Amino acid sequence: MTSTLRMNAESAVEEPVPPSMVERMTLILDLFEHPHTRRNLEEVTRRTRLPRSTAHRILDQLVRLRWLDHTTSGYRLGKRALGLGGREIGQNALRSAAAPVLHDLAIRTKLVVHLAVLSGTEVYYLDKVGGRSAVDVPSRVGGRAPAHCTALGKAMLAWLPPERIDAEYADAVRRTPRSIGDLGILHQELDRIRRRRGLAFERGECFAHVSCVGIALRGQEGPAAAISVVGDVQTPMERVAPLLMQAAHAVSNEFFAGPVLPRSDLAAPQQTWSSEAMTRFLTVGDGGDWL
Repeated sequence: MTSTLRMNAESAVEEPVPPSMVERMTLILDLFEHPHTRRNLEEVTRRTRLPRSTAHRILDQLVRLRWLDHTTSGYRLGKRALGLGGREIGQNALRSAAAPVLHDLAIRTKLVVHLAVLSGTEVYYLDKVGGRSAVDVPSRVGGRAPAHCTALGKAMLAWLPPERIDAEYADAVRRTPRSIGDLGILHQELDRIRRRRGLAFERGECFAHVSCVGIALRGQEGPAAAISVVGDVQTPMERVAPLLMQAAHAVSNEFFAGPVLPRSDLAAPQQTWSSEAMTRFLTVGDGGDWL
């Protein structure tokens, strides 16, 4: 009787580790609840109770088969897992995290606000907020636009490897007479964006009557998405840039648990920037093309 009670107590404390490889792989994959979830080897070992060497061997196999990616920040879902609906789940999670911030930004600026991700050489619009003024901006949720012609796209392109820009935009097509159609000029523009703390501007490059300011949401592996504020071609977008930066910081904290920019680079929520202060901010290391 005592022996039976002891065995029942031991089984209640700890379930046996699954014996089959498929079960063990599933045990590990179940730890990645979201597309942006990161786990290191120690976490995987602790949470699955697999021997460290076994966990490491399975992780290596999952990486080789593209179910997982291994980055400097740990393991995350790979292309094969994301291809089974994970990408859409990730976009829905991003849209959900950003929604209240986008609505607040649209109310404060009285302009149209976009959320988009990079899809090949295009931006793919996940959300568009702006009330009645939104009908004047010819974009739509689920729509696309050439990345190099939009502030959203340029904000993300600025953080990609230069060789990728060379490969994908050597023959970039102009959308309007103001679009960038030269690879060298595009590289100069992306360099300005990086020196401008990630802010990207465009006026009439995608649609002749539209101007825009955008900033990327950057995870540890690069730009994951971007937010932009859009108005007509006469709107002084540099004046809403601080509000856009605050919004990007808020969404980044919610989605990535980390800021898109150092806190010192952001305006306080209630701070009003003077035109002189904004000019100094935007022209640091910049030719001042927009001012």
